[in-house]
Amino acid sequence: MEMHGIKGLSAPEVVKSRTKYGSNSLNHKKENALWHALKSLAKEPMVILLFVASAIYFINGKIGDGLFLATAIVLVSVISLYQDSRSRNALAQLKELTSPDGKVIRDGKVQPLKTEEIVVGDCLIAEEGTVVLADGIIIHANDFSVNESILTGESMSVHKDHNSEDREVYSGTTVASGLAIVRVSAIGEGTKLGRIGKSLENIKEEPTPLELQIGNFVKKMVMAGAIVFIIVWAINFYHSGSVIDSLMKALTIAMSILPEEIPVAFSTFMALGAWRLMKMGVVVKQMKTVEALGSATVICTDKTGTITENKMSLAGVYVPLFQKMTGPNEMLHAEEQVLVRTAMWASEPIPFDPMEIALHQAYAKINGIDERLNYKMIHEYPLGGKPPMMTHVFQDSLGNRIVAAKGAPEALMEVSGLTAEEKSKIGTAVKELAGQGYRILGVADAVFPGSDFPAAQQDFKFLFRGLLAFYDPPKKNIQSVFERFYEAGISVKIITGDNALTTAAIARQVGFRGFDKSISGEDLMKLENVELQKTVNDHFVFTRMFPEAKLKIINALKANNEVVAMTGDGVNDGPALKAAHIGIAMGKKGTEIAKQAASLILVDDDLEKMVLAIAMGRRIYTNLKKAIQYIISIHIPIILTVFIPLALGWIYPNIFSPVHIIFLELIMGPTCSIIYENEPMEKNTMLQQPRPFVSTFFNSKELFTSVAQGVVIAAGSLFVYKYATHFNWNEQITRTMVFTVLITANVFLTLINRSFYYSIFTTIKYKNNLVFLVIGITVISYGLLLYIGPLRRFFEFESLTAGQLTISVMVGFVSVIWYELLKWRKRTE
Repeated sequence: MEMHGIKGLSAPEVVKSRTKYGSNSLNHKKENALWHALKSLAKEPMVILLFVASAIYFINGKIGDGLFLATAIVLVSVISLYQDSRSRNALAQLKELTSPDGKVIRDGKVQPLKTEEIVVGDCLIAEEGTVVLADGIIIHANDFSVNESILTGESMSVHKDHNSEDREVYSGTTVASGLAIVRVSAIGEGTKLGRIGKSLENIKEEPTPLELQIGNFVKKMVMAGAIVFIIVWAINFYHSGSVIDSLMKALTIAMSILPEEIPVAFSTFMALGAWRLMKMGVVVKQMKTVEALGSATVICTDKTGTITENKMSLAGVYVPLFQKMTGPNEMLHAEEQVLVRTAMWASEPIPFDPMEIALHQAYAKINGIDERLNYKMIHEYPLGGKPPMMTHVFQDSLGNRIVAAKGAPEALMEVSGLTAEEKSKIGTAVKELAGQGYRILGVADAVFPGSDFPAAQQDFKFLFRGLLAFYDPPKKNIQSVFERFYEAGISVKIITGDNALTTAAIARQVGFRGFDKSISGEDLMKLENVELQKTVNDHFVFTRMFPEAKLKIINALKANNEVVAMTGDGVNDGPALKAAHIGIAMGKKGTEIAKQAASLILVDDDLEKMVLAIAMGRRIYTNLKKAIQYIISIHIPIILTVFIPLALGWIYPNIFSPVHIIFLELIMGPTCSIIYENEPMEKNTMLQQPRPFVSTFFNSKELFTSVAQGVVIAAGSLFVYKYATHFNWNEQITRTMVFTVLITANVFLTLINRSFYYSIFTTIKYKNNLVFLVIGITVISYGLLLYIGPLRRFFEFESLTAGQLTISVMVGFVSVIWYELLKWRKRTE
């Protein structure tokens, strides 16, 4: 890359500057993460109940029970803090990945580096679509404009260059067009952004729909718990007249109702899901994206760099005089050399677009003398118009001038004063070349001696020089990627700025469905809403697109109740990326503006990762649903087993105390948030249609399944209760048998609910080592409670005979295994 004589800092100067001014980072005062987690924990209803129950035990003189609950508080806290730290670490890694990197010139060479490594005095390159990473003064610029809305609130971009009165650029602003080289004057907290303390860390994400639903569900359960707590306290107080005793028994039921595992499971699944995606090369910036991934019904993809390699090579040149295409390695005639030279002058002096890089390389190859250092750009017209074109005006010290333009062939033909016959011949050539999958560029130049340049580039009197054909080969894996999208019930649409023939040719080569159903941006903008919604549904290729048209497509698809994912990499993709449910930016070729607007970044620009991301989204959602269904199913029998004997005045009305409920809670917590989070994806997941993007987490059938499972387990535990009392067995034996039913049911429910479709014989083969680890710990822990004297006495259990243990285990097993018959019926339908 030509650096216009700019050398930048040397290595010793960088060290000296860093020692003097420090690193380029904002050190805002942040609350200690552990302290924040502890404060949140102290507000948890379950922790509050445990504190109250523990205090009552101590007041009542039951030191052992009080110590057990105090230990339980520590255990619950440790589990919560561990999950919180896993979530925070995952999110911190994501944040680090999404922070922008920059480019500087040091020792005359361009070097990529991290934001915090930029020092005062560096020559920072600010390119179109990137975020400016430090304050500085422009020392060189091409068609440079910057959006300063983060500082000023003004949404219009401001044009600046090294000759402007205002030559300053500021950290945090975004480059809307062109390129500038900026001498860094302030970094970190010394920047304008740093001084006013406006940090992105202060922006809090809104809760997602699923988060709100889960939050509302938990609140309702807390309310229900409060009401039942009062009823139970009143019944107990009526019978015993003891405030403390009845309060303790009421706390037992309140603990059994609270589903405090649900919010923990949700935050764990989302954060670890995002972390797993990051490991696969998919950076998720917002948690709500993880939710939306499993629902995607349409993917809108651009062509260049997503379907194709984005490795532009000059495939040939065409001048009207010869009416044929000459290959780049053939001997070029003088007219063809002029065509290549003119196209290079119409490009940016410091190229960053693959096509412009190819033109500079072609120019260097055919030109013995490099004229680029002798000429300076004195005027330019940025890419504009529909179809688009751009024009640059260069001049040397002797006053020799070049006016060069390039752009869509239709745009250049229109402004070049061609006859109808000439236009027809060139149009035929464009069709032939585009039909072979080439990307076509029109080139023209003009003579303009004065300095009063026209307001619009189209007002120059251009001479049409010819066409350049570029080839950007399709990616090798793209055909299989499309097939996997189609299998998953996801529609794919191509949205590109290229013409219809080139796009159709590439689409046909890669097995894209609907390559022959295309519409241009201009035609699309003429459609009314109803017709537009039908058109975006029926068409699959959208060509000659511009920002307004892209946004219109996204909004029309959303109006059709589609859940839209869209890929993009340029500045102009920003609005559409933000509007899509899932905005996907490219990590390598994506501009910083595209990355900021998107909710997800593909690190390697590989669309295949999007298939994996959607699979992961479906897996996370399915596993979260399994976890919450498990929580509902296992809570119901605990609630009913505690409440029914008391409400109906059975012989042992208070079969469980807080210590029993807490033991069950300590088993259930890891099961739902550790086992189910680690479950692999079921084999039919990517063969199903996308799940509807509805406002409720569970449909009535799923909720009914969980309630039914819970009620049957409750019926089993109450049956064993009655069975024990029928034989006049004491309260300790009855309690132990009922508790054994619940423990057994919990173990088998964990296994059964690993799939609501496949049998336990299939799911037992799923690779998830945590299943047997957690179940093993559960069984061993319960065995210790039954057969170690002090523990058994503390929990007020009694050793069971072989018959009592068998009946309890069998009832627990049968109260869950019946669901396998329903799954078998579902598979055979």
